[in-house]
Amino acid sequence: MAYKSLVECVSDLEKHGHLIRIKEEVDPYLEMAAIHLRVYENQGPALLFEKVKGSPFPAVSNLFGTLERSKFIFRDTLPKVQQLVSLRNDPIKALKNPFKYAGSAMSALSALPMKTPAAKDKFLKTSISQLPQIINWPMDGGPFVTMPQVYTEDVEKPGILNANLGMYRIQLGGNDYIQDKEIGLHYQIHRGIGVHQSKANAAGQPLKVSIFVGGPPSHPLAAVMPLPEGLSEMTFAGALGNRRFRYFYDDEGFCISADADFIITGTVYPNENKPEGPFGDHLGYYSLTHPFPLMKVHNVYHKKDAIWSFTVVGRPPQEDTSFGALIHEITGSAIPQEIHGLKEVHAVDAAGVHPLLFAIGSERYTPYLKERRPQEILTIANHILGKNQLSLAKYLFIAAKEDDENLSTHHIEAFITHILERVDLTRDIHFYTNTTIDTLDYSGDGLNSGSKVVIAAAGEKKRNLWSEVPSNLKLCNGCYKARIAMRGVMVIECDKYLSAEKTATEIALLNISLMDQNLSGLPLIILADDSAFTAANIDNLVWIAFTRSNPAADIYGVNDFTINKHWGCKGSLIIDARKKPHHAPELIKDSAIEHKIDQLAKDGKSLQGII
Repeated sequence: MAYKSLVECVSDLEKHGHLIRIKEEVDPYLEMAAIHLRVYENQGPALLFEKVKGSPFPAVSNLFGTLERSKFIFRDTLPKVQQLVSLRNDPIKALKNPFKYAGSAMSALSALPMKTPAAKDKFLKTSISQLPQIINWPMDGGPFVTMPQVYTEDVEKPGILNANLGMYRIQLGGNDYIQDKEIGLHYQIHRGIGVHQSKANAAGQPLKVSIFVGGPPSHPLAAVMPLPEGLSEMTFAGALGNRRFRYFYDDEGFCISADADFIITGTVYPNENKPEGPFGDHLGYYSLTHPFPLMKVHNVYHKKDAIWSFTVVGRPPQEDTSFGALIHEITGSAIPQEIHGLKEVHAVDAAGVHPLLFAIGSERYTPYLKERRPQEILTIANHILGKNQLSLAKYLFIAAKEDDENLSTHHIEAFITHILERVDLTRDIHFYTNTTIDTLDYSGDGLNSGSKVVIAAAGEKKRNLWSEVPSNLKLCNGCYKARIAMRGVMVIECDKYLSAEKTATEIALLNISLMDQNLSGLPLIILADDSAFTAANIDNLVWIAFTRSNPAADIYGVNDFTINKHWGCKGSLIIDARKKPHHAPELIKDSAIEHKIDQLAKDGKSLQGII
């Protein structure tokens, strides 16, 4: 739909039964987030909070909470945009089928941003403290903008067509920020805004930043899209929303989205940082306090009928899971088209997205060998780990498509089963040490610092996987309560992690105790603080195993060895997924707030029949 504003979108969703109003006054401290989480868990509607305590502005959340609703929002434009993205990845298609793709070319042209100076008159001014001060989790450092569109321009090539629009979290207050005058920006240096800041720093200039909130739903989606090189977020937003991205520059030279509900403008000066965080994040833990760029606020603009847009981040699945599903609908096989031999790749949402990747690729290098082995898929793995956000992964499991044409990376248990049936643990484990991981992942040995591992499998089945713990299993002291999480995977509960030295000794004892036992059908062992919770379901298993471990530090093996710098093991692979002293705390809901939210489900209340 060609929504001109967020208000139009909200009205359309309500008209078609996709949105409800929360009429009771709600506290932005924990309550709004708790309501959102509960409604999302029940796959409920979008939410319009009419009365936000301490703010004159209403707020909306869960717009993209289901793929069905997202498709409804973009029901008139999805096919056209899918063609546009496909065309950017493979322009030769247009030459081969000029009539079929003519509409896509026109879509890109008609979606070019449009300057609208007259729109200045639509905006009023407010302050940071008047915005909804939404705090999602008890330990959060302050209120955050969780659905922002952060706009910056290249100081060497100014103008909207060379600009970047990204979704980076914004801390509005708390910590050492001067209220209404300073806010914090959190982003990774390799992202578009980071490149722009580096250039501004080199030139000795402050970086101008405009933060848009709200506007047509195509705008926040454009801010998170992994777009092909040369296709700007503003052009994509125009094509997806069937409405050109309208903008103007204010009197201080900041770019203003004419359709946004709110705009915060400010400058980032070279080497000016302040502590940002903690913040409950998408891995299911808090990202802790670290110095990040400081933005000095110039102006806060808003429309007369402005609605604040937000989401809640936490252990998957959350609303950003649905965002990811919609992105997959749009981009389809964009990444496989860029990596020769790659059939599909999937960031596993249940494991926090970045920690765990599954991939399937061609294995055609060794047709003359009696036993096929991973070779081409290792080359593909290197491509994957060097690709944009995929480079943040810690674990990459990759299979050969020739072994099972029906194998899918989206079926977690079936994919892990396929790998475990075929992997040669003496040969197919490949580490990358002292490298980068997600800034939000604290399993490594420093901020943005850790390791990666590729576990590859190609060829015939090598083993049958067991679905029961051996009746005669013997464990060393401190290890107990062994459970099967899925075929081939045993979880062992261990005493609390105390130190690296103690753990090395513990693992050595466990290794010795398991060395002479027959565990051929259990190629993977997970050490956990709570084996019952870890083995309860596949989502718990991958979340615990891959968010609480750093491959090079936490992978061990029964009867392990190193030959020519290559590590392997002759028995089971062991992942120590216990909590470590340097790990961030996990997200835990506030029980008092949860009880309060229960009251909104009673007769006559806004959430009756919803939660």
